[in-house]
Amino acid sequence: MEYIHIPVLPEESLKLLFPRSDNDLMIDANTGEGGHSFNFLSRFPRLKMVCIDADSSVLAIAEKRLEPFTERVHFYSGWSHDFFAEYPSELKRPDTILFDLGVSLYHYRESGRGFSFEKDEYLDMRIDKEAGITAADLIAKLPEKELADLIYNNAGERYSRRIASRIVNERNKSTITTTSALAALVERAVPASYRHRPIHPATRTFQALRIAVNGELSKLSALLEGALRVLEPGGRLGVISFHSLEDRIVKNFFRTSNKNCTCPQHAPICRCEGRRSVNLLTKKGIAPCKEEIERNPSSRSARLRVAEKVLDEDGE
Repeated sequence: MEYIHIPVLPEESLKLLFPRSDNDLMIDANTGEGGHSFNFLSRFPRLKMVCIDADSSVLAIAEKRLEPFTERVHFYSGWSHDFFAEYPSELKRPDTILFDLGVSLYHYRESGRGFSFEKDEYLDMRIDKEAGITAADLIAKLPEKELADLIYNNAGERYSRRIASRIVNERNKSTITTTSALAALVERAVPASYRHRPIHPATRTFQALRIAVNGELSKLSALLEGALRVLEPGGRLGVISFHSLEDRIVKNFFRTSNKNCTCPQHAPICRCEGRRSVNLLTKKGIAPCKEEIERNPSSRSARLRVAEKVLDEDGE
């Protein structure tokens, strides 16, 4: 079976998140096609794994890929934040958790859900195709200002207001439900000089809608908090991010968790009673090497950050 998505920073992940005992449990919180899980299970024959993904169709691909390790791996179909919020009592606390926050190439190329404008598809963009609102819903219902803010805040699109205005004008005439219709609309909304840049002018708009549909930024801090809460003290939490907005959230979460006090800088006395809960194992995000980028161009924006848990919230 051929797999579409190539896991990024594979050796760096193995080096920093290796099992520290014979009974380690690792959680691959965004399994996709199972590339990272396959690497870890192949390299470490005593490691046990829980694989999570909100998309049941791609999780089925991972299950097939990981059949050689069936006695050491369990699968959970659903969102990671739900899994950590109600962590199964029958499982030991995890020793390692890995988040690969990138959207799998499977979704862009094979899902048929409108993640890319390279194919003419319905504007769905949901990772979990059974729940939530679609990108077409957002385009049809959001007021112009909210739509412009969404496109700017989630992707830094400089022409967000022009694009939002054009969308609202067009939707008053007919519904906008396909990738080709939206991409063409964005092209008409931006200046001519903007259409001839290295990336397609609709790239940021598509990114912004995908992030909004799946709550990629709004849920991230709570997701990291939930993962750190269930992680075994001494365990490691690794996060691979793919754009500056989510990497900033990860960086700030790790930095805050690394502080003994989180009170404002000029507060006369400490009232937070905080304790440092992690040690930072990566001072800066680890980027892919030149050879990996040449082999897998999709990896070029990836950054890996890893922290080691010191203690629980109750100080134990």
